Amino acid sequence: MKTTRLENAILRLDAMRTGVAGTSLRLDSRCLTLVTVVYLVCMLSVPLTALGMLIWFAIYPLVGSAVCRIDFGGVFRKSLYVLPFVVLVGVFNPIFDHAEAFSAWGIVVSRGWVTFASIVLRGLLSVQALLVLIEAVGFTGLCRGLARLGMPSYLTTQLMMVYRYMSVLLREALSMRRAREARGFGRKSFKVRDWGPFVGQLFLRTVDRSDRIHRAMLARGFNGTLRFFNTAESRWTASDTAYLAAWTAILVAMRIFDVSSLFTHIA
Repeated sequence: MKTTRLENAILRLDAMRTGVAGTSLRLDSRCLTLVTVVYLVCMLSVPLTALGMLIWFAIYPLVGSAVCRIDFGGVFRKSLYVLPFVVLVGVFNPIFDHAEAFSAWGIVVSRGWVTFASIVLRGLLSVQALLVLIEAVGFTGLCRGLARLGMPSYLTTQLMMVYRYMSVLLREALSMRRAREARGFGRKSFKVRDWGPFVGQLFLRTVDRSDRIHRAMLARGFNGTLRFFNTAESRWTASDTAYLAAWTAILVAMRIFDVSSLFTHIA
């Protein structure tokens, strides 16, 4: 039986909870989180006009996917979902910034096009790094690692609540869709005016469902903080230290030195 988009979304969301891959080095979630933070800080601090420096930061998602045994093709395809949003952020740069950046084979490239490409690349690389992290340790592992790193408990609780509410929202939407199809007499599409009540009912159903879940949590001793239980809690090892130190040195060096200029001088 063919699954629907909602069912596939629920399956992917459930897979994100514990992660779909295991690292070959058995790295701690805190180590991968810290490496991702260092990567994002170094990559996002590169000037917009330094596109050559930025391209080299694409190495981390590739190597990180290989280390964590994750299919980079899948990570890349998922990162393309944010492409329209990042394009919208920088789409006006080529229109308003006509200053010359460089020329190649007689073609003058304006600084607006360089900054536009830089914005798009930053968005894709940021999402790819986060996807590698989440697919390696899972969303629960990410929140557990943040809690063990000292993040306030109310922040990690909010993250987990948002994640779980997404699951509630999708399951309620799936239930309403099945009910609509059962009463639709074979209709596949509905009028635009029908979508307003559908969205309103979906919101009310999810709020009511989340209220019941919250009452059940209170009955079981919930005090505002989620506790992460794991019988096989990982520990920080020498591999974690070496992995974090190696990537920190590489990323900081890539941020300070323009590696692309070295090849220009050699050529």
